[in-house]
Amino acid sequence: MHRKPDGSWDKSKLPSRHVTEGPSRAPHRSYFYAMGLGSREIAQPFVGVASCWNEAAPCNTALMRQAHAASEGVKRAGGTPREFCTITVTDGIAMGHEGMRSSLVSRDLIADSVELTMRGHAYDALIGVAGCDKSLPGMMMAMLRLNVPSAFIYGGSILPGTWHGREVTVQDVFEGVGKHSAGQMSLEDLCDLEQHACPGDGACGGQYTANTMACVSEAIGLALPLSSALPAAYLDRDEYARATGEAVMALLERNLRPRDICTREAFENAAVVVAATGGSTNGGLHLPAMAHECGIEFTLRDVCEIMKRTPYLADLMPGGRYPAKKMGEAGGVPMLLRTLLDAGLIHGDCMTVTGKTIRENLEGVVWNDEQDVIRPVSNPLSPTGGVVGLWGSLAPDGAIVKVAGLSHTKHRGPARVFDGEEACFAAVEARDYKEGDVLVIRYEGPKGGPGMREMLATTAAIKGQGVENIALITDGRFSGATRGLCVGHIGPEAADGGPIALVKDGDIISIDAEAGTIELEVDPIELEHRAHLLAQEEPRRTNYGSGAIWKYVQLVGPAHLGAVTHPGHAGETHVYADI
Repeated sequence: MHRKPDGSWDKSKLPSRHVTEGPSRAPHRSYFYAMGLGSREIAQPFVGVASCWNEAAPCNTALMRQAHAASEGVKRAGGTPREFCTITVTDGIAMGHEGMRSSLVSRDLIADSVELTMRGHAYDALIGVAGCDKSLPGMMMAMLRLNVPSAFIYGGSILPGTWHGREVTVQDVFEGVGKHSAGQMSLEDLCDLEQHACPGDGACGGQYTANTMACVSEAIGLALPLSSALPAAYLDRDEYARATGEAVMALLERNLRPRDICTREAFENAAVVVAATGGSTNGGLHLPAMAHECGIEFTLRDVCEIMKRTPYLADLMPGGRYPAKKMGEAGGVPMLLRTLLDAGLIHGDCMTVTGKTIRENLEGVVWNDEQDVIRPVSNPLSPTGGVVGLWGSLAPDGAIVKVAGLSHTKHRGPARVFDGEEACFAAVEARDYKEGDVLVIRYEGPKGGPGMREMLATTAAIKGQGVENIALITDGRFSGATRGLCVGHIGPEAADGGPIALVKDGDIISIDAEAGTIELEVDPIELEHRAHLLAQEEPRRTNYGSGAIWKYVQLVGPAHLGAVTHPGHAGETHVYADI
């Protein structure tokens, strides 16, 4: 407890004592007076309110408004908010060109920049406000790393657009590019569609990476129940932000920290929710990275074993019928957790930022039979999760594929190999491939890319061309919006000499998403010979010999462990919260 009997705050064990307490800190306090704070506010706990606001894309444009609302909540509960911003790289803008190399790199830079701001200014608690794909796990990684009382708030999804009488999202525009290249959509229609798909503020409006990780924030206990439900454009969202500000002050008073909340069981709950919602394959990358921050071993294999036994329940785009907005209207994550808890598929005793357990939070949540967005466990869309893992001779360290809404789950065919996405996209756009092929995009892993780019431009073009009998595999990533038999995160990556580096045109590759296997049907002796020849070659060079992406390559680890860039909990000598 950090309260004195008279109700004032005891800062003797809070980080901010280093900048506010005692005669030696008079120079520090002078800066706070310069910003309009009074002695009472300086004596209160300092709460960092970090947001990823920017004007790069609509995912982030409503975040400043919600950060201000969170600050109001902090003030109402007797704290002193200190707002700051960090970066975001928005995948929809970065997609399909060199900019996508910055995307995954930004996740760790977001965590690092939040950590450094908190450390440098000795803040006592943290609220993270994020809207686009990598910014959500980046914020939560910072919370787990710092381990000060923390709460997360999602900026909200975009409302669906309307075009020719039907609801559309940015996914339709990406697929429209493929339809146009196949002569199935006029340039006039494509340009009209692009002007109607994204009507305002908010993250991409299906169960893509942002909404997947927003659901994770609730399921893992770091966000208030229902806080991810409302679209960004709804001003009612601001009340969730204010409540989050108040909640973090209650956490500070109780000294309830992120690592008290995010236990092994909480990570298991998060993986269940990714699978049950048909969420993004990126969940298999971000959950291990988050666990790495707090010393919990939770690898791609752990994630996928849980997903394999989890029913697919939420009928959400891209595999299903509904945009993200509809899940919120159906009861959001609490409604999903209700049926999962009743079926014994999640741990109800995990603590959350409300100060209550998952089970206690769900008291009063009654299953709604009037909605058909979220199915009950007794009537799933399919008995196993929307995301599954694959292992085999082509991926000894594993791979991941999204099967939500997918009928084509088995494939065997000849490889068509491309070193990098651009070459594959050009072939797809020119229809220079055959049905039945396995398109192999390699040297797109965390090191080899560098940056582990997403391949949405290519997969959407294939989907737009109406081709089903094809598979695409890569050591890079896929967007949460990807549809079709698309296998990502193949490890070891090509840059580390993994089997994907040894594939030649015409090699037979077999994929079985039901059995969880991916095999390269080449004689092991021949593969050994190819590996020997590869080892004699000059190491591949990229265009990144300096700068942030070069630094990332020196540090980044394999995808199945989360593509992390530092030792994490294993290297800790102290926890920031206890300085």
